[in-house]
Amino acid sequence: MQTLAAFQYNFAQSLTAPPGTTANAFAAQPAFAVYRNTVTKSCIDVLQANYPAVERLTGEEWFRAAAAIYVHETPPDDPVLLRYGATFGGFLARFEPAKGLPYLPGVAQLDRLWTEAHCARDEAALDAAAIARLAPEKLAVSVLYPHPAARWAWFADAPVFSIWARNRMEQSAENETWEPDWKPEGALLTRKHDTVEWINLDASAYAFLDQCATGGTLAQATNSALAAQSDADLQTVMATLLGAGAFSRMSITRSRQHRGLSWPLSLRARRAS
Repeated sequence: MQTLAAFQYNFAQSLTAPPGTTANAFAAQPAFAVYRNTVTKSCIDVLQANYPAVERLTGEEWFRAAAAIYVHETPPDDPVLLRYGATFGGFLARFEPAKGLPYLPGVAQLDRLWTEAHCARDEAALDAAAIARLAPEKLAVSVLYPHPAARWAWFADAPVFSIWARNRMEQSAENETWEPDWKPEGALLTRKHDTVEWINLDASAYAFLDQCATGGTLAQATNSALAAQSDADLQTVMATLLGAGAFSRMSITRSRQHRGLSWPLSLRARRAS
């Protein structure tokens, strides 16, 4: 006799299998297609809600057709459907009908990061005044920790952030002529005041954040920023990231490997001026 767990598993598998591919007792039932279609439609609806910029770029009909294929390939494995579709961007990258829009996977990535930022746990953003009070020698070995809701990405081949931001905002006119500046872009999404916000990042700010995420000190992060962009204005980078709520806390490291760290010459000159 089939166990309840086995029954539930087989039923769920049959619900998400493409029509015509199931050959079991469930699929043979006349009313089973109603259940299967309802589940598929619900998943497509969730994807459409989670990826509004992608849907706006492709049109609803195209999006829902592509989403149906994705749903059959990647059924939900989490009861919280708000989190469904984490690999949708990767699917679009290999989806042949999407090849004409090479920036579409990046747009999907930013839609996904918006959802992650929206769902992240609450935590207060780091107050810039806490950093300003530190002596230079302590500032150099301090570590800034990215906020739980902070998400960032870099796109070297296309102005993905500009395309995404324009299509994420419902008020932008669809028939308005617009041509983005075709250059690399970075993006930072934060949730400082219970609402997901986003800003453009240059290469220096992106490298700075990446170094902070690995536990690097402020001196190491500024060196990474300068390595990515030699003419970076480090004070502007710090002010931009702190103002956006990119960090939630800081600590001063006493690790032996960080002893002797100092500010880059360019930043020391600015602090002295």
